[in-house]
Amino acid sequence: MTTRPLPRDKPFAPSCDRNHAPILEVLRERFERRQHVLEIGSGTGQHAVYFAGAMPWLRWQTSERKAHLPGIALWLDEAGLPNTPAPVMLDVTQPTWPASTAADRRFDAVFTANTLHIMSWAEVEACFAGLAQALADDATLVIYGPFNVGGAYTSDSNREFDGWLKARDPRSGIRDFEAVDALASGIGLRLQDDIAMPSNNRCLVWLRSSAARAALDR
Repeated sequence: MTTRPLPRDKPFAPSCDRNHAPILEVLRERFERRQHVLEIGSGTGQHAVYFAGAMPWLRWQTSERKAHLPGIALWLDEAGLPNTPAPVMLDVTQPTWPASTAADRRFDAVFTANTLHIMSWAEVEACFAGLAQALADDATLVIYGPFNVGGAYTSDSNREFDGWLKARDPRSGIRDFEAVDALASGIGLRLQDDIAMPSNNRCLVWLRSSAARAALDR
């Protein structure tokens, strides 16, 4: 008699179920002409399955710290999508980031959700330093999450959330939009859209021009 292994429980984040539809509305337009997406901080893998399934023209590369990779693999394996390769390990502070299968080994799109407020500020800076090398010319970067504006909270719920984050880890916290935009500008990205999302979150969209990158390389 043969036995089959018991199914393993996939990790599950309720917030992914709540926010994936409005995020897809943004990504479907901004990634319409993109091909190779790197998702930073893929978490459970739920977003990857939903977005890659809805946008089959994209090769959606998930990435996370090592401990999260098995959970992401469970979601990807169950979905069986042809455009979601195996997840890769990425700590934003590591010197070498994953490479795309594109000819120049860079990604023409990057997406990350609810990560900057989990990172320390030094890790946010390291993330943009890594993006400087990982992003192709004319690439699109989309970041989803809560942001402060002008150093102020945009809602009482964000103020409470920031307090919870700092109580858990003093290095974390909701980031100021202006500080993040300055990091983006420093690697040749220019803000294209700042889109209000449910639950006092935002989708920030930057584009990188080849001219801006060339100026940085001089």
